[in-house]
Amino acid sequence: MSFWRRLKEDLETARSHDPAARSNVEVALNYSGLHAIWAHRLSHMLWQDPNKRLLARTVSQAARWATGVEIHPGATIGRRFFIDHGMGVVIGETAEIGEDVMIYHGVTLGGRSLEPVKRHPTIGDRVTIGAGAKILGPLVVGADSAVGANAVVVKDVPEDSIVTGIPGKIRQRTPEKQEPLVDPSSYIDPAMWI
Repeated sequence: MSFWRRLKEDLETARSHDPAARSNVEVALNYSGLHAIWAHRLSHMLWQDPNKRLLARTVSQAARWATGVEIHPGATIGRRFFIDHGMGVVIGETAEIGEDVMIYHGVTLGGRSLEPVKRHPTIGDRVTIGAGAKILGPLVVGADSAVGANAVVVKDVPEDSIVTGIPGKIRQRTPEKQEPLVDPSSYIDPAMWI
């Protein structure tokens, strides 16, 4: 997928995830989470060339100042990623994020080591991470899982799980009985929105 097509897909993703969005122009001009993602797409592309890493870090830092979202240019982020409300999000250098992931404000995907190795989380596809959650270390959050607001996760999370609390307690997700996106309050764990 081309760089420009990826940016357009990011815009479409932001618009589809926010019922308050009125137009593509409004989203493109006013959504700081989207601006942070776009800046990351550019800085990550630059990061791939070892001679452009300083420029990549500079783009990343400028985006942090402008959006309040810090994403290291070395982080790998999949398609259709969305940051809702942006501020205070931190994504470390060796973090890996799958496709169709949504995170809320105040989330940290952080490390627990100063060693130059894989030290940040790997987030599977279709994961939602609630406001203020902290996911720390080189652990894996399995696909189709949800991390509740303010949860602190320090161990692997199996697929189809929900994690809430400090420290994070893991439980199996129950199958959804409602139609998706009809009434989110009927099938999304309320802990996600706190």
